[in-house]
Amino acid sequence: MATLVLEDGTTFRGRLFGANVSVSGEVVFQTGMVGYPEALTDPSYHCQLLTLTYPLVGNYGVPKDEEGKFGLSRWFESSKIHAAALIIGELSENPSHWSSVKSLDQWLKEQGVPGIQGIDTRCLTKKIREKGTMLGKLVVDGTPEESIPFDDPDKRNLVQEVSLKVQTGSLRITVVDCGIKYNQIRCLAERGAKVTVVPWDHPLDNYDGLFISNGPGDPQLCQATINNVRKVVCVDHPKPIFGICLGHQLLSLVIGAKTYKMKYGNRGHNQPCIHKGTDRCFITSQNHGFAVDPKTLPRDWDVLFTNANDHTSEGIVHNTQPLFSVQFHPEHMAGPTDLVSLFDVFIDTVKEQKGALITSLFPPHQPRKVLILGSGGLSIGQAGEFDYSGSQAIKALKEENIQTVLINPNIATVQTSKGLADKVYFLPITAEYVTQVIKNERPDGVLLTFGGQTALNCGVELTKQGILEKYKVKVLGTPVASIEMTEDRKIFVEKMEEINEHVAPSEAALSVEQAVAAAERLGYPVLVRSAFALGGLGSGFANNKEELTSLVTSAFAHTSQVLVDKSLKGWKEIEYEVVRDAYDNCVTVCNMENIDPLGIHTGESIVVAPSQTLNDREYYMLRNTAIKVIRHLGIVGECNIQYALNPESEQYYIIEVNARLSRSSALASKATGYPLAYIAAKLGLGIPLPQLKNSVTNSTTANFEPSLDYCVVKVPRWDLSKFLRVSTKIGSSMKSVGEVMAIGRSFEEAFQKALRMVDENCVGFDHTMKPLSEKVERKNELQTPTDKRIFVLAAAFRAGYTVDQLYELTKIDRWFLHKMKNIADHEKLMENSMPPEVLRKAKQLGFSDKQIALCIMVTELVVRKLRHDWSILPVVKQIDTVAAEWPAHTNYLYLTYHGTENDLSFEEPHVMVIGSGVYRIGSSVEFDWCAVGCITELRKRGFKTIMVNYNPETVSTDYDMCDRLYFDEISFEMVMDIYERENPEGVILSMGGQLPNNIAMSLHRQQCRILGTSPEFIDSAENRFKFSRMLDTIGISQPQWKELSDTEVKHLNFLEIFCETVGYPALVRPSYVLSGAAMNVAYSDRDLEKYLSNAVAVSKEHPVVISKFIQEAKEIDVDAVACDGSVIAIAVSEHVENAGVHSGDATLVTPPQDLNQKTIERIKIIVHAIGQELQVTGPFNLQLIAKDDQLKVIECNVRVSRSFPFVSKTLGVDLVALATQAIMGEEVETVGLMRGKGIVGVKVPQFSFSRLAGADVVLGVEMTSTGEVACFGENRYEAYLKAMLSTGFKIPKKNILLSIGSYKVPLLPTVQALESLGYDLYASLGTADFYTEHGVKVTAVDWPFEEDDDSDCPTKEKQRSIMNYLEENHFDLVINLSMRNSGGRRLSSFVTKGYRTRRMAIDYSVPLIIDIKCTKLFVQVNFVAVV
Repeated sequence: MATLVLEDGTTFRGRLFGANVSVSGEVVFQTGMVGYPEALTDPSYHCQLLTLTYPLVGNYGVPKDEEGKFGLSRWFESSKIHAAALIIGELSENPSHWSSVKSLDQWLKEQGVPGIQGIDTRCLTKKIREKGTMLGKLVVDGTPEESIPFDDPDKRNLVQEVSLKVQTGSLRITVVDCGIKYNQIRCLAERGAKVTVVPWDHPLDNYDGLFISNGPGDPQLCQATINNVRKVVCVDHPKPIFGICLGHQLLSLVIGAKTYKMKYGNRGHNQPCIHKGTDRCFITSQNHGFAVDPKTLPRDWDVLFTNANDHTSEGIVHNTQPLFSVQFHPEHMAGPTDLVSLFDVFIDTVKEQKGALITSLFPPHQPRKVLILGSGGLSIGQAGEFDYSGSQAIKALKEENIQTVLINPNIATVQTSKGLADKVYFLPITAEYVTQVIKNERPDGVLLTFGGQTALNCGVELTKQGILEKYKVKVLGTPVASIEMTEDRKIFVEKMEEINEHVAPSEAALSVEQAVAAAERLGYPVLVRSAFALGGLGSGFANNKEELTSLVTSAFAHTSQVLVDKSLKGWKEIEYEVVRDAYDNCVTVCNMENIDPLGIHTGESIVVAPSQTLNDREYYMLRNTAIKVIRHLGIVGECNIQYALNPESEQYYIIEVNARLSRSSALASKATGYPLAYIAAKLGLGIPLPQLKNSVTNSTTANFEPSLDYCVVKVPRWDLSKFLRVSTKIGSSMKSVGEVMAIGRSFEEAFQKALRMVDENCVGFDHTMKPLSEKVERKNELQTPTDKRIFVLAAAFRAGYTVDQLYELTKIDRWFLHKMKNIADHEKLMENSMPPEVLRKAKQLGFSDKQIALCIMVTELVVRKLRHDWSILPVVKQIDTVAAEWPAHTNYLYLTYHGTENDLSFEEPHVMVIGSGVYRIGSSVEFDWCAVGCITELRKRGFKTIMVNYNPETVSTDYDMCDRLYFDEISFEMVMDIYERENPEGVILSMGGQLPNNIAMSLHRQQCRILGTSPEFIDSAENRFKFSRMLDTIGISQPQWKELSDTEVKHLNFLEIFCETVGYPALVRPSYVLSGAAMNVAYSDRDLEKYLSNAVAVSKEHPVVISKFIQEAKEIDVDAVACDGSVIAIAVSEHVENAGVHSGDATLVTPPQDLNQKTIERIKIIVHAIGQELQVTGPFNLQLIAKDDQLKVIECNVRVSRSFPFVSKTLGVDLVALATQAIMGEEVETVGLMRGKGIVGVKVPQFSFSRLAGADVVLGVEMTSTGEVACFGENRYEAYLKAMLSTGFKIPKKNILLSIGSYKVPLLPTVQALESLGYDLYASLGTADFYTEHGVKVTAVDWPFEEDDDSDCPTKEKQRSIMNYLEENHFDLVINLSMRNSGGRRLSSFVTKGYRTRRMAIDYSVPLIIDIKCTKLFVQVNFVAVV
C-alpha cells in the first residue's frame, strides 16, 4: 500500500504498483481516455505525478520500444518515462493487444517509476483543478513521510534537465529542444526538413527556419533561450519561426507579451480552439498550466487561435512577418491531430509559399415552419430511441421560435403529447399522407433523420416524386443525396474509394443468380444483407450455396437489392458517433466497442463505451477516418460509422455509415451526456457548432469531444421465450426488443449492473442461469451466439475453462474474458469467507446484495445490514462530459463503490418517481409517457423531482426532464440506497408499469414513504389469490377460479377435477407479471401440467390461480383515476378481437361503439366498487369480459396501463396529470366517464414477426406485439384503416387467399362482400369447397404433397400450390384463421399447414390477418370506403 499526500494535508490511500519508491513533485491530471504510454514518455510531464481521469488504465499493455521512421521510437514520445509517478483508478492486470509485450506494471518497475491505484481520481481531479496544480508526494508504506520533502518543479529549470540532441532532408530547420517530443521531429522530417536539434541554451544561426519545442515548467526561467531567440526575431527580415506550447510562451515573452499561471490548466485531448478569421473550431490536445495574456501583445501581432471554453489565447501570429506559434499540440501522439497541417504551413513558409490556413463558409437562412417525420409504431430494430430523438429535435426548434409539425401515428410516445410540437398528425408515414400534410401546412423545412429508417425511406420517396421541390420544402441537415450515398451500397463503395478508404469486400446483387456468382468470387462464408433495411432485416451468414440461396430468396421479399459481403467474423466491431455542422466543424462524440466480435448486429451485441482494447494509434486512426468520411459525404448533423478492425494488426474496413440518428446515437447521448439529437437539430438549421453551449457545464462549447471518467455497458433484452418455434441464435439480423445501459467505474461493476437491469430475475453474471450441457453440446453453446450465451460463459468459468479456451471458442477479446473471470473467481472466494475487504471488493465488482446473499446462504437484508455496519456504501457521482476538468452543474448521476466522496449534497426535499426500466414486450414507450407526464406535472406544481431509470432509449432519462436523474438499477437495493441518501418526500411507483410495483412491498417493509395507493392494496390486486377472494367478498362476478399452493403442484388431480367440473379450457395465471408472461390456456390435462410448471417458475414467491376460460366473449378495458378510493375519471375502451387475445395485442376502440348505456352504467358501478375496496389513490386499470349480458372482472392493475396514453390523447383528458395531482393530495375536480370530443380512436398493435425467423404468428393470452399505433377518424372504419396502414399494412389490389378453419359459416357474409368488391379469391381445399357450394367464386389451391407419388397422376403437375403462389408474391392479402380450439399457444410437434401459410406470408411481406373480428372489420372498412 501507499499514500498520496497533497500540500494541503489531504491524503488518499491506494495500492502500490510499478517501482517500490517514494517520490514528490507537482500533481497534475489528464483527461484523455487512451494514450498512457505516450503521456508517460512526454517530457512536458517531467517531475510531475500524473493522474489519469479515465479509471481503467493499462488495458492494452505496453508495446516493444522499436525503431520507426527517422531513427525515432515507433510508439513513444521520448527515450524514457518522464512522469515521476502515475495515479489511477484501476490497473489492468491482464492487458490484451497484438502490440503488447509487457504490462504497464512491469514497464514502470523497469523504469523505476511508482504508480498508485484504487484512488478516487474524480475527487482528486476536482481538488487539483481548483488550485491549477498542487504539490504532492507518493509515500510507500514503511517510509517516514517527513523524509520525502515536497518538491516544487516550477522553481527549477526543468528545460535544462530534459533537453536532447537528427538529420534528413534539404530545408535546414533548427529545433530548439526545451523537452521535445519525438513526433515533432517526425512531423518536420516527414515534410522534407533537415532537422538539427540544439539544446535550450544553444546560440542560433545558419538555418532556413526555426522551430521552438514544448517543454515543462515556467517559461520565465528560460532566459538564455529568450535572449537567443530575441536576437533572430528583432531584425528587419526574420526567417520563419514556429513555436509550440512552451515555444509559444517563449516567443510571446521575446516580443514583450506577458505569461501567467492559469487557475485551471488545460490537460486533455478534447480542447476546442477557434481560428480567428474563419471562426472554424478544431479539437486539440493540450497539457499546460501557463498561458499568454493576449492584451499584452504588441500592435503588429494578432491572436491566431482562442480556446472556445475558457477564452484563453491559443496562438499568435505576426501581421506581416513569417512568425507564429500555438499553445496546443498539433502533432500530439496521444490525441487528435486535426491541425497537424500547421507543420505544412511552416514548411511552405520556409519554402516561401505562404498557404491560407482554412476556408470559411456562409450560413443558410432559417425556416419558419418545420415538418418532422416520426418513426411510427415500435418494432424490433426501431424502438423508443426515436421518441427520444424526435422530442429533442422539437425542443431545439422551439427554442429558435420555429413552428413544428409532427407526423407520427405512435400514440404512446412523448413527442406526440400536448405541449411539445405545435401540431401533431396521427397518420401513416407514407408518401401519400405526408404529401397531404405538406399541402395543408406548407412547411418550408423538413427533418428526415429523426424517425429512423421509416422516415428516411419516406423522405427519399418524396424527393424522387418531386413533392419536396414542388412545395419548396428544404431538407434540413444531411441532404438526400448524402443519405442515398450511405444507403446505396454501390455508390457508397465508390465514394469511399475516392478518399482511399476501404469497405469490406462486398458486391451488390439484384437477383439470386447474381448473388451466387458474387459469393463464389468473394469466397464462403459470406454475409447477406438487404439494402435500405433497418436493423439488419433479411440478413444472415451463409457457409455454402444452399444456405445462400434460401437467405437471398427471402431477402428479396423486403428489398430489390441485396449485398453479399466477405465474412469478417471474429474481427472487432467499433463504432464512432460523429457530429458535423454546415461550416465543416467536426467532432466525434463517443466511440464504442462491441464485446461480441463482428458477425452479430450491433443492436444484438453487448457494447462498451468508450472502447477498452484499442490503443491510442487505433483510436485516433479510426477517429480521423470517421471525420474524413463524414466530410466527404457532406453529412450535416449526426451520423454513425461502423468499422471492422483486425484483432492482430491495424488493418480495418468500414462496414457502414448511418446518416441518421440511430439506436447507437441514443446510447452515445446517454453514455456521454452529450445531447446528440438536440445538437443535430440545431445544426440542421445552419447554426455553427461552436456557438452552441454544452448543456451540462453551461459554460463550455458544444464543439468538443466528451471525456468519460467511467465505463458504460449496454446489454440488449430479448423476449424470445414469448414466441413459438423461434430460433434463439443471434446474428446479423436484430431480434432484441430493448436495451439497458449501466454506468460504473470498473467494467465488472457496469457489466453486472447491466445484466440485472435486463432481467430482474437475474442476479448478475450468474452461472446458474444457463448451466453447461453435456460435453458435446458445450462447444456448440459457446461457439454459437444466443440470447443466453453470456450465462453459458459464466458456467464455463465455473467449470474451470481458461480464458484462452474461451477466446478460441467465442473470439471475445481476452481483456473482457479476464474481467468476467474476475467476477467468477471472486464468487468462489466469497463462498469460503467474508471479511470486510472481500465484501467491499465484491461491491466494486458489481455484485448485488442479493447475489452475495445467495453465495453465503443468508437473506438480502442481512447483507445490507453487514454493509451498513462496515460502512461499505456507494457514493453518488456526476456525469459531466469533461471528466471533472471544469465545474459542472449537472444533475445526471449514478452510484458506484469506487470512490470516497459524493459529488453533490442532499439538502432539498424531492419527490422520487421510478421509471419503467427496459423496453420489453408488454412494457414499452407507453410507460415512459406516463413517467414523463408525472414528472412534468410535479414540476409544474413546484415539486423538485428525482427520476430513477436506466433505459437509454427514453425521454425520461433525459437529464433536462427532472431535477435529478439517477441512471441506475430499479431494484430494492438501489432504490433504497438512493432513498437513504436523498430522503425524499416520497416515492411514486405507479407510473412505471410492473417493475416498480414488484418492489413495493419490500420498500414498504423498510418504512419507505410510498405515495399513492398503499403497497398492501397493490399486493391485494397483484396477488391473484387475494384479488379473486376480494371480488368474491364484495360480490363482483368473475370466472370460476381455484388457487394453487405449493403442495398442489404435486397433486395435479385436484386441479384436474376442478377443470373437469367447470369444463376446459382453463386459464393459468401467475401473479406479479407483465404482458401475460407464462399465462396460458389449457385445453387438456396434459396442457395443464406443462403450463403450471412454467407459471410456478415465473412467479416463485407468489400464488398461481386457475380460472375458467370463457370463449368468444367481448373484452373491455377500463382506465381510471381515483383519490382515496373515490373514482375521479373513467375511460372505457373495447377490444375488436374476442377475449383471449392479450390486451396489448388487441385492437382497441374508444369511445366504445358497441356497448349500450346499461352496460356502461354497470361498468361504472364495478369500477367504483373496486376503487373503493382497494382504497386507490392514483391510476388503476381493470379488464372485464362481457358475454350473454353478463360482466365479469378478470384483472386489475393498480398502476398506469398500456392504454393510458391512448385514452388520454383520444378523449382529451390527461389521466396521468390527474393521477399525479391525486397522489400529491391536491384538490382534483371529478371528470366522471370520459366521452371524448366526437372522434373515434383505434389503436392497432405493431408486430415484428418478420424479424423472428420461424416464430408462429398467433395471438393468445401472452403478448407478442412490440409496439402500437393509433389513428383518429369520424368513425371506427376510417380510424382503423389509417391505423392499419401505419403498421405497414397494404390494401390488397386483386388476389386474396382464404384459409378459414372452423369459422367458415360466420364469415360467409364477409367473404361474399369481398367477392362483390371485385377481389379474386383463392382458398385452401376445405375452405374453397364450402364457399363454392354457397355460390362464391373461389379458386382452390393446396399445399404440395410431401410424398413423391406424382408420377401416376400426370394432372397434378399442372396444379400450382400455395407455396408457389406465395413465393411469386401472387397474393396481396392472406386471411388465415386457426381452428377454434387450438388455443393461444398450441405446441404441436408437427408443423401445420396453417403455420406454414402464416410464416410464408410474413417472410414474403404479404399482409396477413389472423383474427375473425379483425377480418370482419377490415372488410367493412373497404365496403364503407366503396359505398
